[in-house]
Amino acid sequence: MKYAVNYLKNTFYPLEVPDTIKIDDGQMVLVRTEKGEEALKAFVVNSQIEKLWEQAKEKPQAFQVIRTLSQRDLQTLEDIKKEEVQSFFKCQALVQQHKLNMNLVQCRITFDRRKITFYYTAPERVDFRALLKDLTQVFTRVRIDLRHIGVRDETSILEGCGVCGRPFCCSSFLRKFATINVKLAKDQGMPIAPGKISGTCGRLLCCLTYEYSNYIDAAKGMPPIGSSVMTPDGLGKVCYLQFLCGKVAVKMEDGKTKEFFKGDIEMVDADVNVEIDVPDITTYAEEDNDNIDIKQLEDDKNSSTGNV
Repeated sequence: MKYAVNYLKNTFYPLEVPDTIKIDDGQMVLVRTEKGEEALKAFVVNSQIEKLWEQAKEKPQAFQVIRTLSQRDLQTLEDIKKEEVQSFFKCQALVQQHKLNMNLVQCRITFDRRKITFYYTAPERVDFRALLKDLTQVFTRVRIDLRHIGVRDETSILEGCGVCGRPFCCSSFLRKFATINVKLAKDQGMPIAPGKISGTCGRLLCCLTYEYSNYIDAAKGMPPIGSSVMTPDGLGKVCYLQFLCGKVAVKMEDGKTKEFFKGDIEMVDADVNVEIDVPDITTYAEEDNDNIDIKQLEDDKNSSTGNV
């Protein structure tokens, strides 16, 4: 495997190149996929990646190269991109005409113009039989595919950058979506504010799962906030925790707050006369989100369909 292409959801597929075809790095090639003929950019795979790929248990099936793209093919590709935009708005107008509760996301046309795919999201099942009938009259001699996807799938194919400044995980390296709920954010001590823990898709951030196991391990042996503890400097109450560095902030009887390693303190059954401000992570933290149900951010059947 010397060449590969970057296809849907930033997945690399190996190429089967006939001996009669010569490919340069970065050259556009026409390949045969399960969706039809597609024009994609070929990359040269270095020997180390090739070795790892051969050892992988699960890997995408190779695409067969038909030919390299000529200048005329490149112009055809540009024309297809324009057709996709025009077709998108034509379909969107028909959706509005039929008053269907669906959000059109993207339109894709294969290079051979034999298939046109419309991706859409919808909160519930949509009866698009009448829409499909009209589409067949508008787009003749072409196979029409109306494909329902989830809101996470929508973000993955449209691509973009997250709040971290990096490309979306779902459109770069993430292949499967893990089930995410608000408990993950609470256990990591994050403020339960929709703007801080949700992504562009309107669901909880995928990265909430990345370090969750580390936080669970770090929380072992940590005293609860508000509990009375004995420290090397005397009695106090736990006011906040720093999981990853293993430190506990304790408000002493003299009103000062000091940090101790969790191994240097011990919980005691004593009444310490100290008032602390317990952080309430269940609030919406300086955001006007009174009308937002936090449960709407959690995954449901419409979050991801894997139908891209």
